[in-house]
Amino acid sequence: MRPATAPDRGERLFALTRSGGLRELGGREADARPALLAADSWLVADGGVRALDRHRQRFTATCAETAGVSLRLLDAFWTAVVALLPRDPGPWFPRVELERAAPGAPADTVQPGGHRLLYRLRPAPVLGASARVWGLAVPDPRRAPRHKGPDLDALAAVRRRAAEAGADEALLVSPDGVVVEAANSSLLWWEGDVLCHPAAELPALPGVTALLLTEHAKRSGVEVRPCRRRLSALAGREVWVVNALHGLRPVTAWVDSLLPAGEPVRAAGWRAWLSGLRTPLPS
Repeated sequence: MRPATAPDRGERLFALTRSGGLRELGGREADARPALLAADSWLVADGGVRALDRHRQRFTATCAETAGVSLRLLDAFWTAVVALLPRDPGPWFPRVELERAAPGAPADTVQPGGHRLLYRLRPAPVLGASARVWGLAVPDPRRAPRHKGPDLDALAAVRRRAAEAGADEALLVSPDGVVVEAANSSLLWWEGDVLCHPAAELPALPGVTALLLTEHAKRSGVEVRPCRRRLSALAGREVWVVNALHGLRPVTAWVDSLLPAGEPVRAAGWRAWLSGLRTPLPS
């Protein structure tokens, strides 16, 4: 099957069939949206992508852990998805999904165990080089914080509230007020010459982009430190929100807060390094 280019730039939805190929869904087939069990997404621009293998590993692990989906089936799905990723300039923000099949779902798309594997081709939203973050610490609403997919609706509701306040992101905190991550991004910040991230025991999603950056820091001789911090401790510091879509965005304002934002003195160089990791998709 040739890579999808979607010249109309509209969203398209494909499902893995029992024969091992991806079939595009339309009309009522694409309307029913039961809750997601797993999801993963990444940016495709100019026919290239960053750390696609790591997104595959995270999605595969979530599907296997939460629903017992076989690695054989996931391998077949991933091979079909990569073949359909767009090679045109884009940008695109495709997403892979695992859902429990709803009653009446086309029988040829329902896999053993009653699941469906879906590939959603989406145009990318406008990419940002910096972020205004809501200065209100939001209690983490997630039920499965270490897996991407089950809580996307709850996180979307948090982002809508932040957007109404004029912010691009919102920070989630633990019950005792410690910063965990952002609603749609991992969180990194600088304390002097030390790159900090939330401590491992905090219930954060394992962020692909954050891991790329902390690994690069360690290779470069930069100290990386896990920390427990309240939002107030980020005052005046260089803070980054990072994800697969926007890459690295320094926080330039804390909306609805007197918290001062730090000067993003390091962000440009690290953002350029991250952008350089994009590699061409296989032909």
